[in-house]
Amino acid sequence: MPPTSLHSSKTQTPSPKFDDYLNFRNPNPNLWLRIKDEARAVIAHEPILSNYYSTSILSHDSMESALANHISIKLSDSTLPFATLYDLFSAVLRDDQDILHAVCYDLLAVKERDPACIAYVHCFLNFKGFLACQAHRIGHNLWNKGRKILALLIQSRVSEVFAVDIHPGARIGRGILLDHATGVVIGETAVIGDDVSILHNVTLGGTGKACGDRHPKIGDGVLIGAGTCVLGNVRIEDGAKIGAGSVVLKRVPARTTAVGNPARLVGGKENPIKMDKMPSFTMDQTSHISDWSDYVI
Repeated sequence: MPPTSLHSSKTQTPSPKFDDYLNFRNPNPNLWLRIKDEARAVIAHEPILSNYYSTSILSHDSMESALANHISIKLSDSTLPFATLYDLFSAVLRDDQDILHAVCYDLLAVKERDPACIAYVHCFLNFKGFLACQAHRIGHNLWNKGRKILALLIQSRVSEVFAVDIHPGARIGRGILLDHATGVVIGETAVIGDDVSILHNVTLGGTGKACGDRHPKIGDGVLIGAGTCVLGNVRIEDGAKIGAGSVVLKRVPARTTAVGNPARLVGGKENPIKMDKMPSFTMDQTSHISDWSDYVI
């Protein structure tokens, strides 16, 4: 598969090749074996965690079994037993291999983009943005099969446990990083493309009580900074970047940067500055400031 590239509608000039991310585009089939090796290394270093890593990782012969087990433990309570959730989640993951593929892409995305991620197993067990995203994938599967009440119950438990509220009707691509994730809210008709990075306290919401298609559409390779609100059925096009704390109410063109409240394009509406790198991969949230403001400390 050729490396990812973004093109300006005017110049058709490709961005640099993303050779470092080719493995991300083709997940290693041995990723689960790598995770088990990492678990053994953790046990060797911290024997006190032996039972936790053995039960959560090493006792499972597949990633889907371990994931169903771990999410079930997290979401179960006195009225929603672990065994019930495990059977449900395991069945969904067995029947929908696309979810497992997306899980692998998400793991690789977190490891590539988040310097706080020291190992795949660390993400798999401890990163609530990753876990909330995978629980959403299961809930979305149930939603599409008409089991909407069950899907909404899972949404509610995910919101309570992980402080991440994603409606099961929302469509989310693969290679997703929800960094820190606390306070992320994603509405029912939102659509998120592939290779997107979203930080904490981001809202992809509506603008009123109207029904229908009312939530944002996020393109591939988009970076959305912390505390951002994108409201209404607006398009954030491929490779765009939204600065932290922005409020976006209108379309953001591909490979441009929008900042502020209300958000404005860096370089101006008529001739916005175009980026030559995929912002969701670089995670660069400050380079636009010199082009936008004379603010200094």
